[in-house]
Amino acid sequence: MRPRHFWNEISLVAIFGMSCWGCSIKSGSGTDGGLTACTAVNACTAPASAPPVAPALGVAKAPCDIYAEDGGPCVAAHSTARALFATYDGPLYQVRKTMDGTTKDILPLTPGGLANSADQDTFCGVDACTISIVYDQSGQANHLTKAPAGGQKPTPDIEANAKGVSITAGTQKVYGIHIVPNVGYRNNDCCGTAKGDNPQTAYMVVAGNVSNGGCCFDYGNMETNSHDNGDGTMEAVYFGTCVIWGKGAGNGPWVMGDLENGLWAGDHSPFDPATPITSKFVLGMVKGDKAGKNHWAIKVGDAQAGTLKTQFDGVRPGGSRYNPMRKEGAIGLGTGGDNSSGAKGEFFEGVMTAAFSSDAADEAVQANVVSVYGTVQ
Repeated sequence: MRPRHFWNEISLVAIFGMSCWGCSIKSGSGTDGGLTACTAVNACTAPASAPPVAPALGVAKAPCDIYAEDGGPCVAAHSTARALFATYDGPLYQVRKTMDGTTKDILPLTPGGLANSADQDTFCGVDACTISIVYDQSGQANHLTKAPAGGQKPTPDIEANAKGVSITAGTQKVYGIHIVPNVGYRNNDCCGTAKGDNPQTAYMVVAGNVSNGGCCFDYGNMETNSHDNGDGTMEAVYFGTCVIWGKGAGNGPWVMGDLENGLWAGDHSPFDPATPITSKFVLGMVKGDKAGKNHWAIKVGDAQAGTLKTQFDGVRPGGSRYNPMRKEGAIGLGTGGDNSSGAKGEFFEGVMTAAFSSDAADEAVQANVVSVYGTVQ
């Protein structure tokens, strides 16, 4: 992500003439709000597997079950801490021994449960280990591996220390992803993710007491070439104290939306309703509405208690800068869209849909998150 002044020197008309901002040019297959006809989501071959089945009647729903019932199923679900579907029993993540390159998949203890961290501990022992894959639980095979070179950092990123952060949920230890400068994950060839001005909901759960002002501790929709492709080519959740493009009240940290060439806590900056985060764990959510609506929202929750706060709900900032949006549909974690990798944070889970979720579904997801992270001391 580059400072705004760069883009003031470029004719947007010229750019529009050369590119459709990541959309496939197809008539009759959706709209990006007037720039060009384009597909609503990233096209792909058949997913690697079917999505997990819905839980039986009476079984508590996990976040992706809730969003599926709401009409917007997860197209990405990433967590080293737990399963995000009530019936998911596949691998959550993979660890790699630094000394010999051998790997081990870590699964939930039970379908829909917390990660079996004992398997990681046994495999890694006293040896150095990294997180080599964060598996997508949605069935779309949108797995995350270390980010490739990009416009801001022209070398690939490195994998996170697998032992970098752990928490105990109830009585079970689980690991998160400890993001430090030069660590980042990415998938630039995703399936089913939102494109153009089409809708999306994304949230992540992170540690509230670990952040910095570097760009950018993000999770969400990014450019497919790891370069800054202009305003609106991202829609990701950000957490931290960066003030280069925008800020909330005080000194942060804040939850903001990274829309490329802008971190936005609302529709202007400083946006005083975005108060500094004080909770130990945070749920940050960024939602973009249907094509042509020029509407988005940011929600924030204490991941250990209470309900969500709607930090902002209204038109997109910057006039034509972000209306229409030009999302490209890659998925990134821990960096900005152009592989800006100066951020710090601790990530535990995140999901993406290709729909604008209902408030009721968001609150049900928050309640489920609290049922897990509320047990962490």
